[in-house]
Amino acid sequence: MTEYATYGISTHSPSELARLVTSRLGLVFTERDSCYRGVYHTAEHSDGRVQIQPNSIPGDDDEDELYASEHPASRVLLLTESAAPAPALHAGLESIDGLVRL
Repeated sequence: MTEYATYGISTHSPSELARLVTSRLGLVFTERDSCYRGVYHTAEHSDGRVQIQPNSIPGDDDEDELYASEHPASRVLLLTESAAPAPALHAGLESIDGLVRL
């Protein structure tokens, strides 16, 4: 069963958060650009993927929209996908000041 989790933070940019996660967990992020999501960062881990993106994404009418509108205070989102529960991954992420599981 695939496990998904979403984290949010308001104190760092996506690039800064990617560097923090790299230093804590050793993940290597690649920057990507998407018409739907804007510029985001993605990394593979032993059981899945971690992605970091802005909560504000380009809208169809040239107005930015929130990806997670229920969490407007989170400027940046971190999304995890794992094939199985990943307690070590979540423990490492939760050790980053300001990063909260939504």
